[in-house]
Amino acid sequence: METRANYVWVGAISLVLLAALAAFIVWIAGFGASNEKEYDIFFPQAVEGLSEGSQVTFSGVPVGKVDKMRVWKDPQFIQVRISVKNDTPILQGTTATVLGSFTGVSTIQLIGGTPGSPPITRPGRDGLPEIQPKAGGLGAILSSAPQLLDSLTNLTDRLTELLSPQNQHSMGNILRNTDRLTRNMADASPRLDATMAQLQATLAQAQATLAEAQQTLGSADRMLDKEGPSLAENLRETLASARKAADELQAAMADARPAARELSQSTLPQADAALRDLKRTTQALRQMTETIQNQGAGSLLKGKNLPDYKP
Repeated sequence: METRANYVWVGAISLVLLAALAAFIVWIAGFGASNEKEYDIFFPQAVEGLSEGSQVTFSGVPVGKVDKMRVWKDPQFIQVRISVKNDTPILQGTTATVLGSFTGVSTIQLIGGTPGSPPITRPGRDGLPEIQPKAGGLGAILSSAPQLLDSLTNLTDRLTELLSPQNQHSMGNILRNTDRLTRNMADASPRLDATMAQLQATLAQAQATLAEAQQTLGSADRMLDKEGPSLAENLRETLASARKAADELQAAMADARPAARELSQSTLPQADAALRDLKRTTQALRQMTETIQNQGAGSLLKGKNLPDYKP
């Protein structure tokens, strides 16, 4: 009986210890799960230097580690599963970047997240919330290394073509012409200063003239506002008087038209004849005067000498 009782006690104690161990394991597992959250990151570029156990930082502060890495079903993506502390603010807008180093060890850095945004909780392609990747750092440089090398090669070729002997000669000529132009500008600097001074004086005078013109226009505007009605009335009276005078002149011209016709047909021809007679008389008097001056008054009384008669 005593041997059976001992076996019973040993069995009971063993079961209690096993139950306590199982409870402790469950508690440890639950404690670890409650302190960390898992996220997936699908990188579209190479993740050299990254491995399971690599450090995960948030703006440089260690917050977790890499749990698993594998090539996703789509070979363009690398799935990286990380676990971070439960109090890490993984909010909408948070991005993940692979930070490489020349020692070959890489880490994942979490950046960003808009303050006030909700946390990332929506399950992604593999059942866990996803953090969006962002190329950056040495990883981005390494992933774009072929393109950089091609660009560097093209740049080198263009520099070689640019620095050819012919282009160097042309650049030397350009530099010499530039130096000559600079010296000419330096020599012309006093004249430019004088021209600028004259230009400033001209601008000042133009501004004064513009101010006077504006003042004159303002005075004219005020005068028109004040004297405009009376000037318009005077102008209307003047136009009426001018119209009346024009009517009278037209009537006078109609009355003078017969007299003008008689003057042109009779009086003017007679006056022309009288003028011709007066002209001839004037010429005769001029000849008589010249004769008296040259030959004396007796020359007017002498007759003409008759020729000698010879039988």
